[in-house]
Amino acid sequence: MPLPAFTSLTSTTAWLNKLAESRHAYRLLFLASMMETLIIPIPIEVILIPWMLCHPEKKWRIAAVALAGNLAAASIGYWLGNLAMNQWGDTLIQLFGGQAAYSDFQTRFNQNGFMAIAAIAVVPVPFQIAMLAAGASDYPFFLFLLASVMARSVRYFGLAILVKIFGDAAMRIWQRHSKPVGIGLVVLFAVWVGVSFWPSSGTSG
Repeated sequence: MPLPAFTSLTSTTAWLNKLAESRHAYRLLFLASMMETLIIPIPIEVILIPWMLCHPEKKWRIAAVALAGNLAAASIGYWLGNLAMNQWGDTLIQLFGGQAAYSDFQTRFNQNGFMAIAAIAVVPVPFQIAMLAAGASDYPFFLFLLASVMARSVRYFGLAILVKIFGDAAMRIWQRHSKPVGIGLVVLFAVWVGVSFWPSSGTSG
């Protein structure tokens, strides 16, 4: 039987509700978390928030799967930085945040690697920079994962705690603002694709 608030949710949230009933739901969440960590600059909270609100009994599992996907992607990013920075460093840095962001983080990383990783991991973007810098610097993989677990657990399980505490109020806010938020995220993704992959006009003769 659907939740009482379900009928008043937007179509986006309704789709997420149907997805939650699929046996592939957690696999898709795992992959979405990996993609958000590696490439797509759209916070996965846009999926986690309505999913946790519609299915509060699953919030801890949702947070755990999102964390697992993030750590899998973080491991890939670390070893990409460790093995490929010498050959493709400029391309990777440009793809994952730009030279300015990389240089700024590397300064903090040289001062205190563990805390630099833990601090940047709380922010959705650009965690990719931390992965590349840690790998390229041969920072101990175990410590990199530990810092990532600590920081991203705060992000995902902290969200689950907020949903537990403010569930009803958060549901009302989501119902009121989910459509403009969804449109905004689509626009953001389109802009990112255009900036990242559209040929620069400055290269034409």
